Amino acid sequence: MSFDTNPVHTIVKNVFSVFLEREVVITIILPADYDRSKHYPLVLFNDGQDFEGLGMASILTDLLSDGEFDPVLIVGIHANENRIFEYGVSGEADYAGRGDRANATSDFVVRELIPHLHAEYNISQERIAYGGFSLGGLMALDIVWNNPQIFAKAGVFSGALWWRRRALNDDYSDSDRIMHAQLRNASVKKDLRFWFQCGSLDEYDDRDGDGVIDSIQDTLECIAELEKKGYAWNRDVFYTEIAFGEHNLKTWSEALPGFLRWASEKNRLL
Repeated sequence: MSFDTNPVHTIVKNVFSVFLEREVVITIILPADYDRSKHYPLVLFNDGQDFEGLGMASILTDLLSDGEFDPVLIVGIHANENRIFEYGVSGEADYAGRGDRANATSDFVVRELIPHLHAEYNISQERIAYGGFSLGGLMALDIVWNNPQIFAKAGVFSGALWWRRRALNDDYSDSDRIMHAQLRNASVKKDLRFWFQCGSLDEYDDRDGDGVIDSIQDTLECIAELEKKGYAWNRDVFYTEIAFGEHNLKTWSEALPGFLRWASEKNRLL
């Protein structure tokens, strides 16, 4: 376990997971005035190994210094070399078998990590905000959707919402997208909120030739599935599109302050 010298305290530690059958590294960012007599909302992220590149600690410091941001506890789950198999949609691997251990990741988060954090830190009883980047965003959305008793909000940065049952050259249709189908076929989950981000240069692929890149199309059509369930635009579902934004840490870092402000709003976590 180690502390850094930033205005916020950063702790890096290992948590053993029975479900993943390995040690999982997590990064925990505490406000500098962390007080064990107080309780703090938790904002959880996948891909915690990217916190340094995202400037997560600096962003949190800046938000806290403006006096309009309530202290939160931020935790990032580090991925390892098995990320392509451990992230995805827990109920179904994609057409190439990727994500076949996403169920183990979900079990780790829900049944091991969250109880550990409650035991070790002053986590409030409010439901949790959970975000992720690219494939980690897909994983965060899947876990939030399937565990609404624990989570209140999902943050999806350039989400891998293309995750599909069939390859593009194998009679693929948009109905093969796994997350879209899950949302379409499920009952409504009450009191959930969703925040999506894409960059206008997130990629260049445009599988149907309509002039809209696939990442934006997949995101907007995922939002459309949520709207069909009754979740309202700019009340329950929020979308940020960054002009000239790319599929990288720089763009996601630019979007992070807005997400963290939204994620920490207490009135929206209830």
